[in-house]
Amino acid sequence: MIYWQLFISFFQVGLLSVGGGYAAMPLIQSQVVVQHPWLTLSEFTDLITIAEMTPGPIGINSATFVGIRIGGILGALLASLGFILPGCLIGSLLANLYRRWKDGPVLQGILGALRPAVVALITAAGLSILQLVAVNQTTGGLDVFRLAIAAGAFCLLRWKKPSPIFTMISCGALYLVVGLIAQAMGCPLM
Repeated sequence: MIYWQLFISFFQVGLLSVGGGYAAMPLIQSQVVVQHPWLTLSEFTDLITIAEMTPGPIGINSATFVGIRIGGILGALLASLGFILPGCLIGSLLANLYRRWKDGPVLQGILGALRPAVVALITAAGLSILQLVAVNQTTGGLDVFRLAIAAGAFCLLRWKKPSPIFTMISCGALYLVVGLIAQAMGCPLM
């Protein structure tokens, strides 16, 4: 039963996540945190972090990690298959249709209408993650230090364009070092 639920849940995510992995994040959150309480919101945030740092697309990494956590190797295979199957089928169909009618006004209109929806999905995912960063999970108050790291990373990535991996490692190391210093001084940061 759990294997079927994993497959169907990620099939739905794969079917409805227009715009790539980040656009899938609210859908994955809905499936694995809300509809099937397989993960807590905090665990989901950790999942996003790990899926982002792991090579490969974030959506398939998320499906694999949830699948292995819930159903072992078979769960990972079925969740991953569920996630990629709609894309393979729809992609093959759309490639054929696009080749035939790529210059037609109907197809151009459909593509133009999907762009704002993709932006909205990505923005919703970003705001969900920002909310988790902004609130200290222990106290429930505003976590200014994590917000400062997020803002600094955003500015760095936006204007200096370093490697995202370097930026993630640097932010993690900064948080760890400052957290250890704060702990040694008796004022816990984490």
